[in-house]
Amino acid sequence: MTKPGSTDIRLRLAGIRKSFGATRALGNVSLAIAPGEVHALIGENGAGKSTLMKILSGAHAADAGTMELGGTPYLPENPHDARLKGVAMIYQELNLALHLSAQENILLGAESARLGWVDRRASRARARAALEQLGHASLDLDRRAGEFSIAEQQIIEIARALLIQPQVLIMDEPTSSLTRADTEKLFATIGRLRSAGVSVIYISHFLEECRRIADRYTVLKDGETVGGGEMKEASLDHLVTLMTGREVKDLYPRTPRAPGRVLLEAKAAASAPRLRQATLQVRAGEIFGLAGLIGAGRTDLLRALFGLDALDAGEVCILDAASHPARPRDRWAQGVGFLSENRKEEGLMLNQSIADNLTLAKLGAYGRFGWVHGARQRAAARRWIGELRVKCRDAAQPIGQLSGGNQQKVALARLLEHPARIFLLDEPTRGIDVGSKAQIYQLVSELAAAGKAVVVVSSYLPELLGLCDTIGVMCRGELAATRPRAEWDEASLLRVATGSV
Repeated sequence: MTKPGSTDIRLRLAGIRKSFGATRALGNVSLAIAPGEVHALIGENGAGKSTLMKILSGAHAADAGTMELGGTPYLPENPHDARLKGVAMIYQELNLALHLSAQENILLGAESARLGWVDRRASRARARAALEQLGHASLDLDRRAGEFSIAEQQIIEIARALLIQPQVLIMDEPTSSLTRADTEKLFATIGRLRSAGVSVIYISHFLEECRRIADRYTVLKDGETVGGGEMKEASLDHLVTLMTGREVKDLYPRTPRAPGRVLLEAKAAASAPRLRQATLQVRAGEIFGLAGLIGAGRTDLLRALFGLDALDAGEVCILDAASHPARPRDRWAQGVGFLSENRKEEGLMLNQSIADNLTLAKLGAYGRFGWVHGARQRAAARRWIGELRVKCRDAAQPIGQLSGGNQQKVALARLLEHPARIFLLDEPTRGIDVGSKAQIYQLVSELAAAGKAVVVVSSYLPELLGLCDTIGVMCRGELAATRPRAEWDEASLLRVATGSV
């Protein structure tokens, strides 16, 4: 691989600046990437990574600075133009037409044609070949994209990007919804792309992944380039310090807590098609972790507990009281709060304000006679914005304009404002930087210390082992084993999750 600094540079960005009104997103960003290089772009939420990549992919135009691709000026007019020039991007928030099939999504805008007609056989072969690169040749091309899991949708998104055989491939949090096995397949694909001379820009909050897969790195903070170099020479502590401007110590805090009475209990709960059987108890002051492969039924269990999916068998008890059937509004009234893994589709109203999203579960508390008192609503939002350090313009800003991590903070704040006694958190740190993760871990620990019951679903095993008091493992729709955290390690969790015991 040719190192940046030589004359062989695939992509060069210099002095890139971008503002949105009075908000400066990028102040002065520069980077250079060689052919066949995997370059990690690292930074906290709101550091400017996504804005920079949207400029590179043609979604935004820079206010100042220059870009070169293959030694010639690069000024894409739009994302389609960028793809034609050889720059493809996989966004953190998936961009699929959910009503179309997997094949139609993969080929969208790049269908094979013959004499003015779509060549369906050639198109299907190209879509299948793209999936084969990712190790998912068996994925059903005729199934609607909306019927797949988030992880499977991400595979479709990646396959679409690979279809054009890009010179530069941008991956924004590509493993945030992938299993370990799928992540390994993705890394193998990145290795093949590197060998073929494709330049890969890899954005991830999993710093261990960045150190493993990347050749070089650039760190952004507050819209500025603050560091970069050879990844093999960078320690995790050094990267974290560059990102946050401070050392992050004790990532998984252990607050003093003693589990009390059972607040949540599931008895042989089952819900078609994935949840076959789950029995668990979660006590006041306890953090209960749910591990397992994607598709094993973790999310299905949380949805059944919250009343989003109906129970086919068994029962769920809140404070010793069984309620079947139950709806989400019943669970809210019982003090149960749910955080969806899919904040874009289920968790937030992206076109509404931060204040509206944060207070949605208790709007009646902010008004009289059917009218919402806006000033009181905004005051509550400002309190949580300050407490959780949400980076935003003000409480009236549409939440869709915030970074993914800041959106997640608002979604969590809604549960705190409700207030909930039982928290069901599905992938609460998905797509969140290490500084925000530390903050959320502290918050979850404080909830347990205050006598709340917390259930956490996570695909990141160190997170479960560091944060939880008890961990249960889902396997093929069943809660296969539940033990105190001290009796688990990553290897034993994986053995149970894969049915190897």
